[in-house]
Amino acid sequence: MEVRGTTTLDEQRVRRRAVVAAAAGNFVEWFDFAIYAVFATVIARLFFPSADPLAALLATFAVFGVSYVFRPIGAVVFGHVGDRRGRRDTLARVIVIMSLATFAIGLTPPYATVGVAAPLILVAARAVQGFSAGGEWGGAATFLAEYAPPGRRGLYCGFALFTTMLGILAGVLLGALLTVGLPAESLGSWGWRIPFLLALPLGLVGLYLRLRLDDTPRFRAIQERDALQRAPLGETLRSHRAELAAVVGATVLAASGAYLLLFLSSYSVQILKLGFLAALAANALAFAASAAAILATAALSDRVGRKPVLTWSAVAVLVITVPAFLLLQEGYASVLVAHLVLGAAIGAFTGPLSAAITELFPTRVRYSGLSLGFSLATSVFGGTTPLALTWLLQRTGDPLSPAYFFVAIAALSLVTVLLMRETADDPLID
Repeated sequence: MEVRGTTTLDEQRVRRRAVVAAAAGNFVEWFDFAIYAVFATVIARLFFPSADPLAALLATFAVFGVSYVFRPIGAVVFGHVGDRRGRRDTLARVIVIMSLATFAIGLTPPYATVGVAAPLILVAARAVQGFSAGGEWGGAATFLAEYAPPGRRGLYCGFALFTTMLGILAGVLLGALLTVGLPAESLGSWGWRIPFLLALPLGLVGLYLRLRLDDTPRFRAIQERDALQRAPLGETLRSHRAELAAVVGATVLAASGAYLLLFLSSYSVQILKLGFLAALAANALAFAASAAAILATAALSDRVGRKPVLTWSAVAVLVITVPAFLLLQEGYASVLVAHLVLGAAIGAFTGPLSAAITELFPTRVRYSGLSLGFSLATSVFGGTTPLALTWLLQRTGDPLSPAYFFVAIAALSLVTVLLMRETADDPLID
């Protein structure tokens, strides 16, 4: 059983810097990745002109999903490098690639200027973003877990998904700010580009923070013992298939949930006929509630265990999803309540998830196993969520169809969690 120990001031200082470096870089990465969805309706008009706004939005989310084809590839490449060469330098490479790809989107001319080249450039940039994102979250969670003191791994790992939500929230808030501060014509012609162009300076800040740290103590320990795995992906697929399946199954609720919340911004505009600013305000509330719930339940899981928190929060998602979508149809006050409840429930499940799945793998393959499992879940179920939900709305015309889809996702994660072992009191495996 893992017990809390005493630490020196120097150790505490290093750990705080590790949290800041991993979390800040993760924030930048997911701010970059999320702003595409925040400005999906604007991008649809500029890059996919169509007489049917829902069809243009469908094309936009199809490009959004393209990045997820490349995400498992990035997970394999960066997971291998991270387990062979180190966590820190790999995470530094990841943030540079993501920032450059996002910056490129900000410079891409619209369809009216360069024709079909515009969506092709967009597809290429999103593919590079996906490749980069494949190595980000798994590396950040690994970094945090391996720096965490005994008895606080849940909270430390919670920052990996807390800053994911925070990065998305920042993108939503910046979108709202630009909508308020700019005329609609300016927002549609050049204002939407500002968040994408910010990616480069933000990425440089994240790079600086990451390069200031040494690699994790656990990685350095197995490196010094010459115990590094020569083929970490092969070892993962041979000896840790059950753990890999558990990561995929448990992660689908959090992955699909994050993109369900992003999708609600477009849903509010296209289906509920809210103004863009009103939709972004509701979306910001959802992500703020989710971020707050993540830290609360991550810390709670250090006290009561990962499984109880994951189980009951998954049950809560199952129970409240359909009623929340019914509330969305009842006026703006009800829309805000629905966003708040959905965001909090999804965040409550997400909080303990980072630690629960990170603790399944030994140090020698942790980056590879975690990145591949998380990327498969987000590629198959997360990145395709906006596309699937838009398609369901277009085909069925039923405004509750997204809720039924998400209930099925939550049920899959609940079954997976019930089959997982409790790991909160166990030390990390080398």
